[in-house]
Amino acid sequence: MAALLGGLAAIILGVIGVIIWWGYFVKALMAGVPALLVLGGALAAYLGFEEIRDKRASEQFDTEKEDLKKEVENLKEELRELKGKKEEEKAGEEEKKE
Repeated sequence: MAALLGGLAAIILGVIGVIIWWGYFVKALMAGVPALLVLGGALAAYLGFEEIRDKRASEQFDTEKEDLKKEVENLKEELRELKGKKEEEKAGEEEKKE
């Protein structure tokens, strides 16, 4: 409730202030709008640059992900081959024992 009353009071005082000091208000706009445009444009350019960098990094990550999948598959195949060799060696040793 207090926030509502304070907000209404601020609106009324703001409208009265703009009416009384209209010339100063226009000068403040004349000074503030270009500054806001420059700062807003710089922020937008920076965010666009960061977005491009993030996009490139994610594309690089995707290619690295594919390379890692291939490497894992190669390692799995090597393990299968080694297990097969080990089983063959065990079978050969068992035959020698008999």
